[in-house]
Amino acid sequence: MTIRTFKDLDACKFGHKFVIDIYELTHSFPKEEIFCLINQLRRAAVSITSNIAEGFSRNTSKEKCQFYSMALGSLTECQNQLTIAFDLKYLNSDKFAKIEEDTVRIHKLINGLLKSASSRNT
Repeated sequence: MTIRTFKDLDACKFGHKFVIDIYELTHSFPKEEIFCLINQLRRAAVSITSNIAEGFSRNTSKEKCQFYSMALGSLTECQNQLTIAFDLKYLNSDKFAKIEEDTVRIHKLINGLLKSASSRNT
């Protein structure tokens, strides 16, 4: 398959699904979390795909790696916040295990982008 836009990247496809899942999951969080955990988690999730998109459009491998690294940072931020949500009992074990599994998959895909970008000679 030819990759023409950032939307063709598996990291972006799975990342987008992750964003939608985060919005759905946080919809059931307590309302007092709207300006705290809900907002932070949603913003960090959106940041993942936003940084993948921006990295894709960059010309040099250094710039690509910078944005893909920021996507990884945002993903790690989500992992931390999901752990907090689980510990606060906002997520049950099954939902937490599923979303945590998704983060591992996305992490691997972004690492693939980093590896690919860093092997370029630009």
